[in-house]
Amino acid sequence: MALFVEKYGGTSVADIERINAVADNVAKSHRLGHRMVVVLSAMSGETNRLLNLANQIHPDADAREVDMLVSTGEQVTISLLAMALHQRGIDARSYTGGQVNILTDNVYGKARIVDIDAQRIREDLDADKVVVVAGFQGKDADGHITTLGRGGSDTTAVALAAALRPFYYKFTLP
Repeated sequence: MALFVEKYGGTSVADIERINAVADNVAKSHRLGHRMVVVLSAMSGETNRLLNLANQIHPDADAREVDMLVSTGEQVTISLLAMALHQRGIDARSYTGGQVNILTDNVYGKARIVDIDAQRIREDLDADKVVVVAGFQGKDADGHITTLGRGGSDTTAVALAAALRPFYYKFTLP
């Protein structure tokens, strides 16, 4: 069957009910025999909440530390979706951008993707796992977490689609 790269924005994963709905959609496609890579944003409003916390601590915080903080929003949603898929009997694995080797430059907050080593993703797909990837983030050459700026989850999905050359990709608008 086909390899699908699907991206779900913050509104699509805004709460547990919506995460479960995404899990139902992904599980249905996987059960039909499709290989699935799912890119997620943080829950709706979470990035802004984290930026507000940073601003309260230090209005001119170090950009590297801000990236470290805001990248956690996506980590919550990827873990929750993987758990929801497991609950449905689907083998799934969640990854941060750095864990799937999305290499970026070191312009914190507005990093650009320079390369993707999709080997880990391909291995999981070959093992019939659904791969759930945190959008919006990668790592620089020194291994530091970087973020791609607003719309970065869309960028992640497109870059992964290009690296994996799927038959089909789908964006679910927030």
